Amino acid sequence: MGKETFLARQPIVDAEHRLFAYELLFRQSMAAVSAQITNQLQAGVEVIGNTLCLGPDWLLHGRLAFINLDEATLMSDFVCLLPPRHVVYEILETVPVTPVLIARIQELRQLGYRFALDDFVCLDEYRPLLPMVDFVKLDVLEQPPEKTVEIIAHIQLNFAGQFIAEKVETREMFELCRNSGIQYFQGYYFARPENLANKAIQPGQLAVLELMNKVRVCEDLGEIEEPLRRNAALTLRLLRYANSAATGLQQQVHTVRQALTQVGLQTLYRWLALLLITANPAPTNALTARTAVTRGRLCELLGQSRLDRGAQDELFITGLFSLAEPLLEIPLAHLLEQLSMPAPIVQALVHQTGPYAPFLKLAEASERSDFGQIARYAGAIDCSPEEVNLAQLQSLAWTEEMTGEAGAAAVDPATPKAGRR
Repeated sequence: MGKETFLARQPIVDAEHRLFAYELLFRQSMAAVSAQITNQLQAGVEVIGNTLCLGPDWLLHGRLAFINLDEATLMSDFVCLLPPRHVVYEILETVPVTPVLIARIQELRQLGYRFALDDFVCLDEYRPLLPMVDFVKLDVLEQPPEKTVEIIAHIQLNFAGQFIAEKVETREMFELCRNSGIQYFQGYYFARPENLANKAIQPGQLAVLELMNKVRVCEDLGEIEEPLRRNAALTLRLLRYANSAATGLQQQVHTVRQALTQVGLQTLYRWLALLLITANPAPTNALTARTAVTRGRLCELLGQSRLDRGAQDELFITGLFSLAEPLLEIPLAHLLEQLSMPAPIVQALVHQTGPYAPFLKLAEASERSDFGQIARYAGAIDCSPEEVNLAQLQSLAWTEEMTGEAGAAAVDPATPKAGRR
């Protein structure tokens, strides 16, 4: 049997929600629960190997990669395969602090590598490492807030680097950490912004919703062309999209009718869905929008060998709209009232049932590196771990092409960066 390999990439942001770095999490499901040194080394090599395979420049776009290292990988030559400018190696809390470890960190620092202490706790054995690391990561979910504040105050006496709060899941915890002097943040709060359920659908969003409904029920291009022509912003975006490399068209189009004819109604519907979900420019939403696009593409790819083309498109919409509520800041039920969506999409989004639900749950589990759930839902759709991993890599690459500069702005499906690596 092949290796069971999974991928995750979680943003690390600054106090203004701007993307600072990624933590790269490539895992083998068995190694994740094993303490054997051989498996630990294999897991560490998997991280580095997959990063090299993807290409650090393409994968990170100038941001840093935080990568967990166990003792075996840290002592190996594999750590020197990645250029120092790209990475910060996280020393896991399970790595014993020994003279050999200290000497190894000093050696790698001379080569330009930077380090972070992962899940830091105030134990005397870690004190010799504080002057040697650039970052200290604190798990703020596993301890009371006052304990986090106490740790920061305690180690600031010996530490001149920067703090990263992990597992930040609420605005209150984010603000407490920020006010305590923490510079960077990581957690579901940034991937799943708070839901402001009282927000109304904005006029621009309503125009897109109306067009989506027309495209679903109408085959007369004239009925779709007229509302598009009345909306200058949508017309401009559509023409830019139709003439971009993403559509694969061989000739330039100059009118709405030409664009509709060349692109087709099915692609137009997907483009409108992307536009609706990714148009909010807020910094936190930009990260969530990338997750939504990746999730939609992953669901679609997983359905390619199992469902027909129409169902694959619906899987894409299912994954994309699974984060519509925090992105649009309106209740999902309210949004679905405005859209005439097929029953399987509604079942998956609202009730977590129906034929598309396992695909969506598998995509969500892949983002969390929840190996038990990955195995469960991969089995439900008769999918191998290798196929999940390949689809995840492909969906990340596709999202990079569609979103342009990583994390710099919200997705604009009208300006994809085709072929970017």
